[in-house]
Amino acid sequence: MNTKPTFSKPGDSMWQEDKPDTEAHSSTQFVYNAHHSLALNMQRQRLPTFKYRSHIIYLLEKYQTLVLIGETGCGKSTQLPQYLLEAGWCTDGKMIGITEPRRVAATSLSNRVADERNCILGTEVGYSIRFDNYTDETTKIKYMTEGILLRELMSDPLLTSYSVIVVDEVHERTLLTDIIMGLLKKIIRKRKSLRIVVCSATVDAEQLRDFFNTNTTKDSAKDTAVILTVEGRLYPVDVFYIIEPVANYVTSVIDTALKIHENEEPGDILAFLTGLDEVDQAVSLLSEHAKLIKEGKQKLLPLAMYGSLPNSEQLKVFWRAAKDTRKVIVATNIAETSITIPNIVYVIDCGFVKVPWYEAETQTNSLVIVPVSKASANQRAGRAGRVRTGKAYRLYTKEAYSELFEATPPEMQRSDLAPAILQLKALGIDNVLRFNFPSAPPSKNLLTGLELLYALGAIDSNGELTTPLGVTMAEMPLEPVLAKSLIVSGEMGCSEELSTILAMLQVQNVFVRPAGGQAAIKARIAHRKFEVEEGDLLTLLNVYTAYEKNRTLSWCQKQFLNNKALRRVTEIRTQMHSMMKKLDIPLVSANGNLQQILKCITAGLFPKAAYLHYTGVYKTVRGNKDLYIHPNSCLYTLQQPQWLLFYEVLQTNKTYIKDITVIQPEWLLELAPHFYEKTSLDPI
Repeated sequence: MNTKPTFSKPGDSMWQEDKPDTEAHSSTQFVYNAHHSLALNMQRQRLPTFKYRSHIIYLLEKYQTLVLIGETGCGKSTQLPQYLLEAGWCTDGKMIGITEPRRVAATSLSNRVADERNCILGTEVGYSIRFDNYTDETTKIKYMTEGILLRELMSDPLLTSYSVIVVDEVHERTLLTDIIMGLLKKIIRKRKSLRIVVCSATVDAEQLRDFFNTNTTKDSAKDTAVILTVEGRLYPVDVFYIIEPVANYVTSVIDTALKIHENEEPGDILAFLTGLDEVDQAVSLLSEHAKLIKEGKQKLLPLAMYGSLPNSEQLKVFWRAAKDTRKVIVATNIAETSITIPNIVYVIDCGFVKVPWYEAETQTNSLVIVPVSKASANQRAGRAGRVRTGKAYRLYTKEAYSELFEATPPEMQRSDLAPAILQLKALGIDNVLRFNFPSAPPSKNLLTGLELLYALGAIDSNGELTTPLGVTMAEMPLEPVLAKSLIVSGEMGCSEELSTILAMLQVQNVFVRPAGGQAAIKARIAHRKFEVEEGDLLTLLNVYTAYEKNRTLSWCQKQFLNNKALRRVTEIRTQMHSMMKKLDIPLVSANGNLQQILKCITAGLFPKAAYLHYTGVYKTVRGNKDLYIHPNSCLYTLQQPQWLLFYEVLQTNKTYIKDITVIQPEWLLELAPHFYEKTSLDPI
């Protein structure tokens, strides 16, 4: 049976077609591209936000909070901070801070605005993300991830160094977005001079306005929050649905991209997949097809786009391709709202997205692949209508679309709340259960988070932050379980090895795994040299130790290792060592004492323990959830250990565990007596 999708032209009776009622606009649409031929100031004036400039400045003078609603690409992220700077909001030495949910958005937007301001990045315009800071004492416009602002709140609870805080991409409703909005609501009651701008593409504006409005009377003249909607310039997008569901959405995305390339007019393609493994697989296969295109025909340039991609690789998607070349950008949902890629005319929507999901019973964080929401599907389709009339190909039926949820639930309601509780405790918010969140989280998740922090020793039996352990954990830009391991590593004499392992966990795709053929076999043989029976984390340690001795691109290629990822590990590791020095964590080596390293890992990751059940599957110690070793784990082909710890869970047709470490069960009782009862550690 042929499962390949076949897309016909509009009007074909076998296709269902939806046409939006958006009218075409004759104006030139802004695209994010530093190499655009128009002068930058001309591009700025063509943006939809330009005609609202005076409205924005006036409303911020009159109101404390502005809820700014506008389509992605309308210019709110790049132009709003500049309008505020030009209006004098930084004259008293204060900054304008812009929070972004993703690192790639913070870096790419700051680069763009630095270009527009004609300044060196890191001076008037800069950015700050985890393990990377490009700001100085002259910085006026500062882009940052939400976690950075949260850390700044610890040392400056009223954000006195800022005159305006812009919370961007609020519609994504990440965990940190909700926490920051809750904290800002408290701050504006005490600091009347601070202005808040909440930017969103597809969110309930009235709900946000009511949340930030500090007026308790019925007199609307005393309202402190207001809504402004910026009309974007969108061109019509023809939306196509598949008649029959596809068997494999990754191969269907590839087939659809190739058919568009063969049959459609020039214009770049943006394809959505769920994660970096799928993206890399699709880019690899499209690259193979691109080599087969005959001379004289339009060339194909496949490019990947996801959050953990090195910055230099991310920037390639913004460059204009040669006249005879069509770009195919294969991206995760990062390209849905955070960034605007130029010249996109065709969009392929696989219909799925990968979201984090927390199970309080088993205390496992899973990455679950779920259908997109209607809001996300419409955002994806809208990417095709930025520069001219576009086409969106949805690899699901019209009936399936009608059954989708209106919006994805906020991350606050489906996340592990331990990191959030730790940060709030460090900010002096003692009663976390009564904290005013924009969306209330499940009470069982809050209680589970408190229980975990108590087991880690970060809080005491009264729920107070412990000193020095809890305070030190809160100061670290790491998850509580990893922070605990790193702190303990100094006492256990293996901090050098632990810092390397944790740095390796901060990057993805260290191993290069070709899709198939002879190269895949060679890669498997090369990777086997680093593998050890103690598990994936010590395998990662071996990889970096070997890399430190060689450090050449040719060596990495020979070993099928990602040179760029390993270079990034070196940067993170250096920053981690600097942080450890500030926190008085001694840098010492275990000198080959593997048991000490394994026990140190257990001291933090003990909540993620599993044992081998007599049925041949692994089960979580708490919650009895079935788990399977991921095929990419070094333990997949080895003899199954009786007890193990895992760091990541991936939910597909089965629940897979990755980044595994083999342990002894008695270590759990020794290092986490509050968390495990002796009876629960007797395997069935």
